[in-house]
Amino acid sequence: MGTGISRRTFFRSVIAGSALAAAARRIAPAAQASGGIPSPMPTRPLGKTGAQLSLFSLGGQCALERESDRDAALAIIDRALALGVNCIDTAPSYGHGASERRVGEALKGRRKGIFIATKTDDRSYDGAMRSLEGSLKRLQTDQIDLWQIQNIFNESDVDFMFAREGAVRALEKAREEHVVRFTGITGHRDPFLLKRALERHPFDAMLVSVNAADRHFNSFIDHLLPAAVARGVGIMAMKVTSRGKIFRASGVRSMEQAMRYTLTQPVSTAVIGISSAGELDENARIAAQFTPLAGEEMAAAEALTLSYYPDALWYREHL
Repeated sequence: MGTGISRRTFFRSVIAGSALAAAARRIAPAAQASGGIPSPMPTRPLGKTGAQLSLFSLGGQCALERESDRDAALAIIDRALALGVNCIDTAPSYGHGASERRVGEALKGRRKGIFIATKTDDRSYDGAMRSLEGSLKRLQTDQIDLWQIQNIFNESDVDFMFAREGAVRALEKAREEHVVRFTGITGHRDPFLLKRALERHPFDAMLVSVNAADRHFNSFIDHLLPAAVARGVGIMAMKVTSRGKIFRASGVRSMEQAMRYTLTQPVSTAVIGISSAGELDENARIAAQFTPLAGEEMAAAEALTLSYYPDALWYREHL
């Protein structure tokens, strides 16, 4: 650690102030929304954790990760909280720490009831611990709700993170010390890799890609989600719009269709990055008014993406 103190001393100092705060943390009712959007926003349980997450969660990329857009990022976070969003997912890699700094600044003095998820992209114990220290400082908090190993990409990732000096041991150590409440994994490339990781360790949650193009290639919906549900693992959905690539004039045409498709799946929340207040309001409205798609509507959305699914699944990287 850069300060010269030991990690044990660091954790002890973190823990000293966290016991009362941890006991007080809960998922609070959503704030009264403005702008004609119904409130409170519906929530769903995050697996077996006991946490209840808003159907729409604020992603830490887009506006939140731009170093030069501090005021815009803070305004978006403020507006999201007012609309009933109670979960923010970020990572040290988003804007080289800018996203975590914005979240920490926006939530200073009003953390109660807000679920913070962040990540480490380091597969080693020591590297993950250094990453955690930086996240705690940038987020200005003594406890992270969900700490995740980010973007599990290949078999080497899985083998390394489960080794004696791997990141999984860091997750469990941090949880034992009450520096994190829950542990998880993320990935959007290969559902079978994440399934094998779930079979090896009782992670609390996972952040994975779920959208209307998924079923056309190595489907997360078919091959991973049932295993997570069976284990009581909370499922947080990402890549809902595939950074806009899910939309086509002759395909999926609206944010409502995209979000309703994802939220009809057995997910706890849809994590979506925001570029403008208009996008934020639209997503909050869709989540607040959510009703599931019928079976034929789900099949129709999937059929619409068949002709362009390689573009919509660009993040798989090996199509």
